[in-house]
Amino acid sequence: MSIDADAIRELIAVHGKLLVDVAQLEDSSNLFEAGLTSLNTVNLMLAIEDQYDVVFTDDSLTPETFSSVEALVGVVRGLSDAA
Repeated sequence: MSIDADAIRELIAVHGKLLVDVAQLEDSSNLFEAGLTSLNTVNLMLAIEDQYDVVFTDDSLTPETFSSVEALVGVVRGLSDAA
């Protein structure tokens, strides 16, 4: 599966449990403002790790990483390239 905004959006839709439809958000929209909680961030992280066979490093586990679709795509691509 490719690491692009649409693929990340699908995972957010299932595991992020936002208050709004993720399809209605811009890639740069703040996911926390859209309702992403710390618990759902963990669930999303685990789903991404499983989907892309990556492991989030300690330095990638920041609120900024999970702040937007755009940020997640960039971090997951970086983790995938490093794997």
